[in-house]
Amino acid sequence: MKISNKFKVRSIAGENVIIKQGRFGADMTKIISLNETSLFLWNKFKEIEFSATDIANALVEEYDIDRELAEKDANAWCDRLVECGLSE
Repeated sequence: MKISNKFKVRSIAGENVIIKQGRFGADMTKIISLNETSLFLWNKFKEIEFSATDIANALVEEYDIDRELAEKDANAWCDRLVECGLSE
């Protein structure tokens, strides 16, 4: 899986949001807000191929979280990327 390079994270009014870069600027019709953990994962994996296992490993390394919860959260995060059309 890979995060599509069509999307960029921007800070708007104190919120980290994902916007789609378009031919004529940013498409602001759909805004996805990122919490601290999602922003960490986005920045870590935005330009490389990754799997849910890679995400889980990053969560375990960065946060005080057990492996089972990290795997559950990693799968949910990857599912949301696909659901929101953010992955290639």
